Amino acid sequence: MSQLGISQEGTTAFKDGEWLQYRMSYSGFLKAGTATLELKEEDYKGKKVLHAIGKGRTSDVVGWFFKVEDTYESYFDYTKVKPYLFKRKINEGGFKKNKQITFNHENKTAYVEDLRKKKDSTISVSSPQDMISTFYFLRSYDTKKLKSGEEINVEMFFDEKSYPFKLRFLGYETLDTKFGKVKTQKFRPIVQAGRVFKEQESVTIWITADDNKIPIKMKASLAVGSLRAELEAYKGLANPFEIVFD
Repeated sequence: MSQLGISQEGTTAFKDGEWLQYRMSYSGFLKAGTATLELKEEDYKGKKVLHAIGKGRTSDVVGWFFKVEDTYESYFDYTKVKPYLFKRKINEGGFKKNKQITFNHENKTAYVEDLRKKKDSTISVSSPQDMISTFYFLRSYDTKKLKSGEEINVEMFFDEKSYPFKLRFLGYETLDTKFGKVKTQKFRPIVQAGRVFKEQESVTIWITADDNKIPIKMKASLAVGSLRAELEAYKGLANPFEIVFD
């Protein structure tokens, strides 16, 4: 039997076999690449877990100038969305990282292995999420009760540090998509301004307002230009994909 991601309102937001594909575009028109995110049910140290695999690749045109090959993996508990193992292997224009993080929730530690630098470290944490499990934790959250302006708070562990991550609810919006009109909930992550993003609140995310709560659109203002991601294909959803009919 497939293990399910049970949301706080009692519905199932995701399950084994879910697969999402996104079209990435730069400054609104140039196809920058493709990103995929899939879920597989697996065993991890005697526990049934969901294994999430996220991959990002630049298009052939953009790859001539700036090649990106990123893979992120997370093994997490399917009910509490609690991460056990996180893997990050990236190559972004020659900037490379290969790290693995093992979370010990009883001891409240994160064991970080830098596989390129051959360096290990153990860091104290409280209730961490990794970069990928954060995505599923937020989908398991009871967003239907949120009021405009309210925030969801998460501790996200990234590289060797914990970061307070906030997701602010902006309200409902119906989008025109390739699938038809879709009712969405609009959120704004509070991100760290600096080298990549123009300012602290430069990212906007739209998730479907149905029980799947899948991100259907993302827009980010970068230091140079803007980046957009739009859902272009899906399969294995836990619930019907709801289309608005006028």
